[in-house]
Amino acid sequence: MEILLEYLAKGFMIMLAISMPCVLVAAGIGLVVGILQAVTQVQEQTIAAAPKILGVFLVIIIGGVGFIRLLTNLFQEGMVLAFNTVPQSENFVLDSNYHKYTTPFEGEMKDKFKNIDNINEIMKNPGKVPYIDNYGKAKYTPAAKTAMPKPDLVETKKILGR
Repeated sequence: MEILLEYLAKGFMIMLAISMPCVLVAAGIGLVVGILQAVTQVQEQTIAAAPKILGVFLVIIIGGVGFIRLLTNLFQEGMVLAFNTVPQSENFVLDSNYHKYTTPFEGEMKDKFKNIDNINEIMKNPGKVPYIDNYGKAKYTPAAKTAMPKPDLVETKKILGR
């Protein structure tokens, strides 16, 4: 969990590192244009827009390669976390090789509409929306497990007495 929080904090810091130069340039240009407008007594609000757009555009052009490098490094680190670190850690819920023993979406679409016999019944009554019965909505079916599954995070905490 700490790894994910650190990654989230790093993402926020990169977001600030990318956005702050643009915001500071826009604020600085706005301040300079505001002072010039006050001195010349020209009170037109649209005058400040063009220099701000140009200044932010120049900051993006100048720092764009660095911004892309920061985002690329963050993305690569996220992929390493998602596909290498998290699945191999014993502190998380799923095993690192859980995909070998499960088939994704197996049986998910079976008996979707238990109260409708076939699709023809749905096609004949277009205004009547078929819903699954309440028992099917509330029914919990656990995922398929291995022969000797490792305990998940909640079970591990119960075993350790935390």
